[in-house]
Amino acid sequence: MTHKKTMINTLLLAALFGGASQAHAADVPAGTKLAPEQVLVKGNGSEPATLDPHKTEGTVESNIQRDLFEGLVSSGPKGEVLPGVAESWETKDNKHFVFHLRKDAKWSNGDPVTAHDFVFAFQRAVDPKTGSPYSWYMEIPTIVNASEIIAGKKPADTLGVKAVDDHTFEVQLEKAIPYFVSMLSHTTTYPVPKKVIEQFGDKWTQPGNMVSNGAYQLKDWVVNERVDVERNPHYWNNAKTVINKVTYLPIQSTNAELNRYLAGEVDMTYQMPIERFKQMKKEKPDELKVTGYVGTYYYTFNTKRKPYDDARVRTALTYAIDRNVIADKVMGQGQTPSYALVPDFVDGFKPVAPEWSKLSQAELDAKAKALLAEAGYGPGNPLKFELLYNTDDNHKKVAVAVASMWKKLGVQVSLVNQEWKTYLETLKQGQFDVARRGWIADYNEASSMLDLMQTTHGNNDGKYSNPTFDKLMDESRDQVDDASRNKLYAQAEEILAKDMPIAPIYQYVTARMVKPYVGGYPANPLDNLYSKDMYVVAH
Repeated sequence: MTHKKTMINTLLLAALFGGASQAHAADVPAGTKLAPEQVLVKGNGSEPATLDPHKTEGTVESNIQRDLFEGLVSSGPKGEVLPGVAESWETKDNKHFVFHLRKDAKWSNGDPVTAHDFVFAFQRAVDPKTGSPYSWYMEIPTIVNASEIIAGKKPADTLGVKAVDDHTFEVQLEKAIPYFVSMLSHTTTYPVPKKVIEQFGDKWTQPGNMVSNGAYQLKDWVVNERVDVERNPHYWNNAKTVINKVTYLPIQSTNAELNRYLAGEVDMTYQMPIERFKQMKKEKPDELKVTGYVGTYYYTFNTKRKPYDDARVRTALTYAIDRNVIADKVMGQGQTPSYALVPDFVDGFKPVAPEWSKLSQAELDAKAKALLAEAGYGPGNPLKFELLYNTDDNHKKVAVAVASMWKKLGVQVSLVNQEWKTYLETLKQGQFDVARRGWIADYNEASSMLDLMQTTHGNNDGKYSNPTFDKLMDESRDQVDDASRNKLYAQAEEILAKDMPIAPIYQYVTARMVKPYVGGYPANPLDNLYSKDMYVVAH
């Protein structure tokens, strides 16, 4: 998939001339007959670990939070930057940004949303006391003092953010980051209600306690059963919202989810069971939605454990994965083989395929055996390890296929699966050999993928560290023009191809079933779906 989006260009124009784009809301075509009951039921993969925007690191949580909260900007149907709480913004140098907040933005309890709420939220995100797994996200665009605060060297109130008045919010960066505004639709940058958090502490996200500023508010949360959100009457654009209630179901089994969809219990699935994709394509082609996705599925090596601290072992295991088989035969939904961290679908950068990607699988297997032998592994001393993945039918199928490919090298693999929350904790503690990972860009730019491999990145689970790579990514933030940044990105990918801290497997697509009566479903390259953009047609 090589068609490009216009997000960065839109962003640059908005950044230079002030954001004043079309408001984000359901766009119901004239003459559409709406269903009397505007309720949406979505499959959501797993039980959310949290609903706190500053404690979140997964898509399961973000899906719900996009309904509950709204940041300074939103992500449009095609990934374009749209105004959120900020109705306009400007910058003269891509370092100092001024956001003008809409005066009718309110919390679900009726209180106004102010610039002070964003100051509190940004400071809370970087404060070590919060323990945010995404605190690094504020460090990436070089918000003044973010790195020092995260490292515990400066207090949170020294962060480069300021409320000039109730409706003017300023951010000061250390470097010129032209794509900064596009980063601000991410959950980590959402405002949170200070007085509610001070009153309830960690329990502020429970039903009855939670106050949010998005198109919806939390109604109910039954653990391992459902999360219900309903219209927030105080939302500034509530008049344009159509869906009244959304239910999120944590269904881990893709087969069970599809069965419930076919039985009419679910309106949109989270994903698709691999083995039933062709059947659905044949029987319900209009309901099967497959769109490009800025993300890569990969396995990460624990570089702090022997022998995965040895690049020869990592490279051998990476070479032995037949990506064509995984993409075409195991997945078969439009995924393409991946040989690098950055997918082809990203905006503004075309990854260069590494040399090894041009070899046949037989040649790669031969190289892999030689590398393992060089590292001291063979028939007399087979490499044995555990492959960790989070509970999911599709992840299991990939793991079984890859384990059989590794077996040809004489490698003995034990498969270990854990439910989502436990799996995240295991990764965080570094208690794994090799683990399943996937990374979806937080904003449509190559740095959102490559930054993952920086030494200080909070989601660098394999603890890979290369000072040259870090320096390149740091230098990329000094480049205002795309060509200069892309040159550094290409060099960064070359280092990854040499060090092989991860084994890229395939480039994502989103494949899900959507009922024909669900209107407003977008082809968003980041899969940023907002229920407020959708509506239910009479059926």
